[in-house]
Amino acid sequence: MPLYEYLCRSCGHQFEALVRDASLPHCPACNGQELERQLSLFAVDSQGTRQASLSKAREANKKVLRDKAVADREYEESHHH
Repeated sequence: MPLYEYLCRSCGHQFEALVRDASLPHCPACNGQELERQLSLFAVDSQGTRQASLSKAREANKKVLRDKAVADREYEESHHH
């Protein structure tokens, strides 16, 4: 069973999926099927690919932290007495 990386064109979510047959997986974030299979770098091991993966992970983490801060602020504003 091959493991593929996908980018959902509907919501921008990136994810990995095990593909058992020719069927296209669904996006776990929005359940969409407008997916673009991404080039997987897991088979290539070099300083450049490690650095690229680290940079990509840091950017994703920044976005998660930014989204959490916004959600926390909105929660505080809506529950402020």
